[in-house]
Amino acid sequence: MRLNEIADNAGARHQRKRVGRGIGSGTGKTAGRGVKGQKSRSGVAIKGFEGGQMPIYRRLPKRGFNNPNSKDWNIVNLGQIEEAIAAKKLDGKKPVNAEALIAAGIIGKERDGVRLLGKGELKSKVSFEINHATKSAVEAVAKAGGKITILAVESTEETDSK
Repeated sequence: MRLNEIADNAGARHQRKRVGRGIGSGTGKTAGRGVKGQKSRSGVAIKGFEGGQMPIYRRLPKRGFNNPNSKDWNIVNLGQIEEAIAAKKLDGKKPVNAEALIAAGIIGKERDGVRLLGKGELKSKVSFEINHATKSAVEAVAKAGGKITILAVESTEETDSK
């Protein structure tokens, strides 16, 4: 193979269709836009315009609520912890916290805190230092002989000193 012999596969590149270049071209006169009217001209802006009728996005009521104070947890299941301990990624004798979970590759980056869920089975005696845990997770850890220390969630709000 030589550099001057390199070529695209057949049909990989298409020529731009030159419209409005004479009737004989097949795309002359109206250039494939049909006939007259707003849509045949340039600068068309009619997405969502319903001919003066109240548009549907304004007729329908607003719904929902975005909580500005909601927490973005790192969610970890007990099954993931057990797998990491079995694979020797986590040390079961040291307390499991956000830094240990990041080092083990269970979570990507530390967000507002770690939330432990009770999905899966925990056989190892592990102590946790996390921000939140479900009831089923607390029961499963206690049953395995471990303990959970709940850390306070750091507030991201700025306080005004006026």
